[in-house]
Amino acid sequence: MTGAAVIEARGVGRVLPGPVPVTLVRDIDMTVREAEFVAVTGPSGSGKSSLLYLLGLLDHPTSGRILLDGEDTTALDERGLADTRLRKIGFVFQFHFLLPEFTVLGNVMVPMRRLGRLSETAMRERAEGLLADFGLADQMTKRPDQVSGGQRQRVAIARALANRPRVILCDEPTGNLDTHSSANVFEIFAGLVHAQGATIVAVTHDLDFAAGTDRRIHLVDGRIVEDGPNRGAPAAAGTVAAS
Repeated sequence: MTGAAVIEARGVGRVLPGPVPVTLVRDIDMTVREAEFVAVTGPSGSGKSSLLYLLGLLDHPTSGRILLDGEDTTALDERGLADTRLRKIGFVFQFHFLLPEFTVLGNVMVPMRRLGRLSETAMRERAEGLLADFGLADQMTKRPDQVSGGQRQRVAIARALANRPRVILCDEPTGNLDTHSSANVFEIFAGLVHAQGATIVAVTHDLDFAAGTDRRIHLVDGRIVEDGPNRGAPAAAGTVAAS
């Protein structure tokens, strides 16, 4: 693997304090590099989502360090963490968390508005382009409850890409979808990685999804017990413009 390191975990652990402390993850050492498509698997309660939230700077490790583009994030205050997330990390969750009061187009523009780097025209053009790339050009003026579950998840992916993040982190991105929509979401992710050089880390229970990725990290009881390439992963899977 020769790409630059995007996310690094060094001796990372997370323990919930209390009369009986609960260890969520322990002794995590891993590196995710540019243009990697990584699946994180493991039984329920193994720490998959906890690890993802740590990598995404949504939660704080109680031990170890998280580096993003070589920067140690442990010294960042809440404002610094929020700014780093907004600039460098895109999130896709099982439940899309689209804002019901906004249109499909408005939802994709939300991260760009928060970042505040583009004009209104430029934000609209980028959002329209992303939605068109995902076959949603005719859905832009609709509200989230007026489109299908698969379409909502595609909107969520477009929103995650809005600020051109360094990495996309996904928590069960196909867990609430039917088989056809799940396959469509996988093809989008694979195309982003193999055609556009995106970096994606996806927590998943979907074994077919995991088998198609480039690399699988398997957790048990909060520890990495397996980390290696998926030998049967496709070299490419479709093309998606995500400039």
